[in-house]
Amino acid sequence: MEKRPLIIITGPTAVGKTELSIKLSKAVGGEIISADSMQVYRHMDIGSAKVTKEEMDGVPHHLIDVLEPWEDFNVVVFQQMANKALEGIYARGAVPIIAGGTGFYIQALLYSVDFKENPEGRQIREELEALVREKGAEYLHQCLDRVDPESAAAIHSHNVKRVIRALEYYRQTGQKISVHNQEERQKKSPFSFAYYVISMDRSRLYERIDQRVDQMLAHGLVEEVERLKAMGCHRGMVSMQGLGYKEILDYLDGKCSLEEAVYILKRDTRHFAKRQLTWFKRERDVRWMHLEDFGGDRQKVLEAMLQGMKIPKVQ
Repeated sequence: MEKRPLIIITGPTAVGKTELSIKLSKAVGGEIISADSMQVYRHMDIGSAKVTKEEMDGVPHHLIDVLEPWEDFNVVVFQQMANKALEGIYARGAVPIIAGGTGFYIQALLYSVDFKENPEGRQIREELEALVREKGAEYLHQCLDRVDPESAAAIHSHNVKRVIRALEYYRQTGQKISVHNQEERQKKSPFSFAYYVISMDRSRLYERIDQRVDQMLAHGLVEEVERLKAMGCHRGMVSMQGLGYKEILDYLDGKCSLEEAVYILKRDTRHFAKRQLTWFKRERDVRWMHLEDFGGDRQKVLEAMLQGMKIPKVQ
């Protein structure tokens, strides 16, 4: 059976994926599926750097503004929602373009990764969540390091959700999730795909991150988080653990000054971008598009993508 086409545009936060994905969509007759863990939420526009209607320029987008902030969103939910969106896009004769920076989500969709679940999972998860509340994230990360040092090295101790997932998997199966993920990585993709990672000089990227945070504050990030807090959103929710939200929430809760919150947000966003790049370097069949190789001209990057896919440009 002939494999169906799929285009992926990814890269670190603030590199300019949105603009390129929209231009590419218009050139190939595409529709975009967001691979972003925050833009899926309603009422969370500024901190997630959500694509606006004007920026979409008529290109259909999926998995944007489809959940409330108190709803859970994880890789399994993403996989289900993205697969449903894919079927609709193919039925309309369009080309699906996955755009976003969550590498784990992209991998799960691209290789149809199987996430084993069993009824014991919820009980184990609740035990581990209680352990975090009692002894803290660092303690839980040390527990993971004892049974699966490879996963512990790859997952930051602050990423409690993924630490819990790795420990939960080990408790359920007796197998390291790092081994499972490696096995899943060897799978052949059911898609005929073009996988592009956009990158730029690290110092320039960090400048763009700092500028973006300043713009978010100017556009009302603090007020956005205040509104979410008034709606009953709190630090325990998956949505409120996103960059930009947990830091400002700490400020609003009196745990730090606004200046400290902004410093932490910029620092942690730079660290996040670095981890994203590390992830994409491990992925197979990826084509890196270094902006400096194109003189910083994004139109030339777009042309190189179209040429590489051998898809004629739409006039």
